[in-house]
Amino acid sequence: MSERVFRGFFWPRRGFRQGCTSGLPDKDEATGVAIVESDSRRGRKEEAFSEKKGANGSEAGTVTTVAADADDFMIRRFLRARDQDIEKASAMFLKYLKWRQTFVPNGLVSPSEVPNEIAVNKMFMQGLDKEGRPITVVFANKHFPRKGGLNEFKRFVVFALDKLCSRMPAGQEKFTAIGDLEGWGYANTDIRGYLGALSILQDYYPERLGKLFLIHVPYIFMAVWKVVYPFIDNNTKKKIIFVENKKLKSTLLEGIEESQLPEIYGGQLPLVPIADN
Repeated sequence: MSERVFRGFFWPRRGFRQGCTSGLPDKDEATGVAIVESDSRRGRKEEAFSEKKGANGSEAGTVTTVAADADDFMIRRFLRARDQDIEKASAMFLKYLKWRQTFVPNGLVSPSEVPNEIAVNKMFMQGLDKEGRPITVVFANKHFPRKGGLNEFKRFVVFALDKLCSRMPAGQEKFTAIGDLEGWGYANTDIRGYLGALSILQDYYPERLGKLFLIHVPYIFMAVWKVVYPFIDNNTKKKIIFVENKKLKSTLLEGIEESQLPEIYGGQLPLVPIADN
């Protein structure tokens, strides 16, 4: 499948907002710019969809099946991730479709595919922040690079991200994460795993991360952080907050109600393993 086949997804669409009844053009919420679809653009979009619909071959059919799940919200996330550049966004979207087809051929990662990752209870999910985003807690000291291997870890990342996305309330597109590094040491270091998880998040789940709180960060972790940091895109960097130990609860409470905060951080909710959600 060529990039041109999918470019039709990225021509600005009417009706991004639900309940639009006026004859005025819609506005893109991220830019405030009116969306006007010309006849020529509409023609190109229809041609692209016709070509996609008539494409033959197993690979094309599979990619088309994955593409059918795309909605305006997904397309807008890819556009925001590439600063509204249609060419870059369409290339990114095509890369996502091909990846999803090969890495998650069944449409989801089942617990049976990631038994070692689930067994160590490194990730939990419970509560919503003040913006209605699901909250996940990750314990970095429970991750060891040799258990299950890199491929299983990447599958676990997809398993977890799909779980988070499935818990998002209607109209919500992002999640909040708390990365707890208490007890983290060199035995937990996994540069390949960190970069693999980062690539999946940025390339295939763009604009899903709302905020990441890094807490209980040991000094020795900063050596690893210097290696990973250059690979983090600018949009993601803006969402990462290093929290001082003495300001832990007050910082978390700025974005999370106490009733939704995990008990271990002074809140009221017990931790729930992500596999149990």
